[in-house]
Amino acid sequence: MPAQPGPVTGESDPEEPDPEDGAQDWQLDHSRAPIATKIVVAGGFGVGKTTFVRAVSEITPLQTEALMTRASEETDDLTATPDKLTTTVAMDFGRITLDNDLVLYVFGTPGQQRFWFMWDDLVRGAIGAIVLADTRRLTDCFPALDYFESCGLPYVVAVNHFEGTERFEPEDVREALTITPEVPVVIMDARKRYSVVETLLAMVEHALSATPE
Repeated sequence: MPAQPGPVTGESDPEEPDPEDGAQDWQLDHSRAPIATKIVVAGGFGVGKTTFVRAVSEITPLQTEALMTRASEETDDLTATPDKLTTTVAMDFGRITLDNDLVLYVFGTPGQQRFWFMWDDLVRGAIGAIVLADTRRLTDCFPALDYFESCGLPYVVAVNHFEGTERFEPEDVREALTITPEVPVVIMDARKRYSVVETLLAMVEHALSATPE
């Protein structure tokens, strides 16, 4: 049989996908490597940290959720969140790319006191933190505020609005928490991506102003 003609040198198989399909500009331009930063989301038990990370992550978020059992009934107060069935026992992790040149790695901390020993590792290398607050139980975010104040990490307070709860102005929350005027206070909804993105941008802006270097 006559030999079949081979492919012409230099031609690519039209069936093969272009490796650059779907790539963003900064991924193809080696002179524009994106800046990767780490942000920590903290707050009390059941305040919405897992929801926050899930709403904004462009990848499938890493979650360490465990079913709640009767053993935790005496330590985990479900008065404000009676439908909560799971809790974070290690961390939540997600990623979002902003403005092509900025990649945020978002780490959610566990809220219960018995897991606070992990905070030092989660916070290491972060440029700032977001403290989620529920106006029905503002005292739950005091430990996070004290922690970030003591370690000098820039932070913003994000009031996660729950349905059926009274709305408060940011300055009212600031006064109740006795935080300084330099700390931004935002009202947001952890279920809505655009609201979470705005909160992250406020955190990045605050971190840059606090530590411009």
